[in-house]
This record gives sequence, structure tokens and C-alpha cells, in this order.
Amino acid sequence: MPTGPTTLILLHGFTNTGASWADVTAALPRRYRPVAPDIRGHGDATDRRPVSVDGVIEDVAALAPGGFELVGYSMGGRLALHVALALPDRVTRLVLIGASPGIADPGERAQRHAADEHLADAVRMMTIERFAARWALTAVLADQPAEVQAATRADRLRNTPDGLAEALRGLGTGALPSLWNRLGEVKVPVDLIAGERDLKFRAATEKMAAYLPRARITVVPGTGHAVHLEDPAAVASIIADDPGART
Repeated sequence: MPTGPTTLILLHGFTNTGASWADVTAALPRRYRPVAPDIRGHGDATDRRPVSVDGVIEDVAALAPGGFELVGYSMGGRLALHVALALPDRVTRLVLIGASPGIADPGERAQRHAADEHLADAVRMMTIERFAARWALTAVLADQPAEVQAATRADRLRNTPDGLAEALRGLGTGALPSLWNRLGEVKVPVDLIAGERDLKFRAATEKMAAYLPRARITVVPGTGHAVHLEDPAAVASIIADDPGART
């Protein structure tokens, strides 16, 4: 009996929106039904409350009636891990780009949480244009090609300072618990993607692979942290690669 297309849910990074996946979804085979929502606090969901991991899990669960594959970039990758652990019977595969399971050390996580709270207060005092320019200077993003920076800035301007402040408070690296000690529970195939220039997340990816039962690492040449923006065709190709033969 023929089956319908595979639902593929794509979760964007902090300050991005679902529109940031457009070039990836355009390059996917027709057997996929891609869905790229705006995460709470971002884009069209800027006013959706509470901005919390449980809220995001609820939103993702509502996007597909049955099983689905799940892709996440940076913040979206961290959230994708939370979704996979919360919905183990629904998520059939993970693709994580420039992602990590969080900060394992409680003291370091508390420091990051305090820093994110401070930044959230500052964001509320800025225009979205000013914050977009500031965030573009973040170390892992500052080396993006000019055309990627321009497209990303346009996407960031779909957000609001209040929404991003709430996202920092509710979904930031310091706000969420570490999942390092739960990676062994993820039994589905996991593609871990990192950019060649993204040394920090390449290291995190290699460490994650040691804990995930069915992981595969791909380092995409010539790219930085936002691989899906710099080389969307490569990311689409990795997504389209059938993981069924992997054990």
C-alpha cells in the first residue's frame, strides 16, 4: 500500500524564523512534507506564551498526527533533543546542525543563565534593528559570507525585542537542563552536522556521537555555524540520505 510523504519538522535557531529553512526545503525530494514553524518568541509566534520547552514540545506535537523526522539548528537542535526524548514514539529520526545537549556543569549553566537574563533585559531596551546588528557579531556567526549575513538580517527583523527576550529567558542554554546524561535514550538515527569552520560545535558533535547509539557525523566543508544557510544543498542531501540501513 502506498504511503504519503514523510513529515519533516525543522526548528530554527535563536533570532531566526521558520523562513530561514526555505532554501533547504526547496532542495528536498518530493517524498518529504517539510514544516518549518516559528518557535515561540519568534516571528509570527512572537507573542505566544509561555515561551518554554514544554510549550515548544506541545507545538511540535500538534504539527504532525503521527511519526515525523525532526531537524534542528543551534537552539532548535537543543529543542529537538528535548522533543525526541519527550515523544520517543513519534520522532523517527533527528538531524542536528551546530547543536549541543546543553551545559553539563551546574555552575557554568547558572552563570550562562544569569548572562542570558541580563541580555534579555538589555534586548527589551533596543530596537530590533539594533539587536540584529549586535547578534550578527556573535563569535560563531561573525564569519558568515556577506550574502548570508544580509539574508539572515532580513529574517531577524521579523522578530520583536520582547519576543526574543522571552526566548532567552525560557529557551536559552542556561535556562534548559543539560541532556548529556540522557543521550543514550535516543534510539533513532541521528545525523550530526557541523561546519568546517565551526570548531566549537565540531568538538561538541564528536563528543555527542560517543553517547548516541545511532549517530553519524558530517562536517560540511567551507561552512561555519549556520551550515543550512551557507550550504543548504548539502544539508538537504544529508536529510534525503536514507538512514534505514544504519544500525
